[in-house]
Amino acid sequence: MEFNTIKIKSTFTSPFESSPRADDDNSPFRKPLSLWPEQYRDPWNEVRIGKLLEDLDALAGTISVKHCSDDDSMTRPLLLVTASVDKMVLKKTISVDCDLKMAGAVIWVGRSSIEVQLEVTQLTNGSSDIIETVALTANFIFVARDSKTGKAAPVNRLSPETDTEKIFYEEADARNKLRRLKKMETKGIEEKGEKSRLDSLLAEGRIFCDMPALANRDSILLRDTRLENSLICQPQQRNIHGRIFGGFLMHRAFELAFSTAYTFAGLMPYFLEVDHVDFLRPVDVGDFLRFKSCVLYTEFEHAEQPLINVEVVAHVTRPELRSSEVSNTFYFTFTVRPEAKAHNNGFRIRKVVPATEEEARTMLERMDADSLLSKETV
Repeated sequence: MEFNTIKIKSTFTSPFESSPRADDDNSPFRKPLSLWPEQYRDPWNEVRIGKLLEDLDALAGTISVKHCSDDDSMTRPLLLVTASVDKMVLKKTISVDCDLKMAGAVIWVGRSSIEVQLEVTQLTNGSSDIIETVALTANFIFVARDSKTGKAAPVNRLSPETDTEKIFYEEADARNKLRRLKKMETKGIEEKGEKSRLDSLLAEGRIFCDMPALANRDSILLRDTRLENSLICQPQQRNIHGRIFGGFLMHRAFELAFSTAYTFAGLMPYFLEVDHVDFLRPVDVGDFLRFKSCVLYTEFEHAEQPLINVEVVAHVTRPELRSSEVSNTFYFTFTVRPEAKAHNNGFRIRKVVPATEEEARTMLERMDADSLLSKETV
């Protein structure tokens, strides 16, 4: 089968809701976010990351649709859905009082999958001119389905031309191979010779369960960090395919993850990155959606910046059918603001320990996935 070749370079500005353009009609930038304080300003005069996630997902979807389009009006349009978010890293605090630009491009394609890389840049006034710095980077994975049959559909090929484009393509190809390798790893923890790690994690949790008075007060059970909220999915939250917009789901998951880190640390958390997001099944209008969160584990490698790893799992619940299915999993990393720690000399982050084997396995799987990803990006 022949495919159209689409170059890797395409830049789009953010599809902010009702956002006017700058005075220069040829400018690709938008007005400062401070013009929409109710939408984008958080209580600490910074950008609401959850709201930004919606814009990023919308932009990535626009880029994917453009990549898959052709000039033939008779071609049946593809159904493009967000499969996962591989990594999203906040590189600097984003202010609402300076211009913001989002740009992205397709950097890799498989037979029916597309990887889109996005950059959010902050425009700040320097001593003599405007300085543009990268504030956030993100990688979205989309998959194409035939709109009639629902089966995987081939997408246009990609032809990287410049050295930079080739580097992006090779890095994305390596990530894709890594994802496939992880899916093929079906051996249990015991078969890998890691049962001792499982037992070690469970040992301290058993003390909490069996002898709580003797438990380490610098630790806490995973189940005691849990939060939850629920909602009915409304028509206003649907995408062009009639399903619930992935950016909306990420927004709600982030808000719950932030609250979870806040109540766990006892101080204002600071978002660092989205480690991974999986879209396992579509969410429809009218679905009863439950978000459940917990602090999965903490890291103390850098004392000045302890890490709080939060998991959020979304469940589509159908009371009439007495069924509940996982639709999405989200993994976020937070730390604590240095200025908040400076005003609290007794501040400490607790170690999280599992009480059940299922919790211990989930912790180990996520630790190993994060470790593998860290090695890949070094």
